[in-house]
Amino acid sequence: MQPTVTVYSTATCHFCHMAKEFFTANNIAFTDHNVGTDLEARKVMVDKTQQMGVPVITVAKDGHEDVIIGFDEEHLRELLGIKG
Repeated sequence: MQPTVTVYSTATCHFCHMAKEFFTANNIAFTDHNVGTDLEARKVMVDKTQQMGVPVITVAKDGHEDVIIGFDEEHLRELLGIKG
């Protein structure tokens, strides 16, 4: 089963762009929520992390959700089974 990847980002965040480019380059489908304009998504992000830093990336699979604050490429590769 394919993991569900969600990115909480802002339009001006350099690391948010890097994360989305990483997913695109590795053919990983993801849902992007711009928390700069989407107040409901911002609330969900803050409820998950208790902070406002972006990106926040969630990877859900097998009934478990990992929450990654920032763009941690090594951790994402491990979670998604992407070889370096």
